[in-house]
Amino acid sequence: MTSAQKAAKSDQVLAAIQTSLDDDKAEDVVSIPLRGKTQMADHMVIASGRSSRQVAAMAQHMVERLKADHSVLCKVEGADIGDWVLIDAGDVIVHLFRPEVREFYQLEKMWLPEGGASQTS
Repeated sequence: MTSAQKAAKSDQVLAAIQTSLDDDKAEDVVSIPLRGKTQMADHMVIASGRSSRQVAAMAQHMVERLKADHSVLCKVEGADIGDWVLIDAGDVIVHLFRPEVREFYQLEKMWLPEGGASQTS
């Protein structure tokens, strides 16, 4: 797979993740471009759910959709508790939080320059 094909695939996965989060009523969705900044991933997405139950459900739905629609097998951590769920979808890393937990860790501040958020909802 060429680097252009790999980039196109990660962009498709990102779009599918954003659609899944929108469908599940995620709040404060932020997409952070990482391509060229780190080899960890091309994109990072951070979003909030109103409760542990919603966060866990959003994660489950996303993993199922990515597998069914894009043949992406995800690694998931934290879904049993639902305060902070990490989904590794290959070139896209997703962090789903309850609002209080997201505020405590403030991941956006580590990856974005001041005022550089790419807010998607």
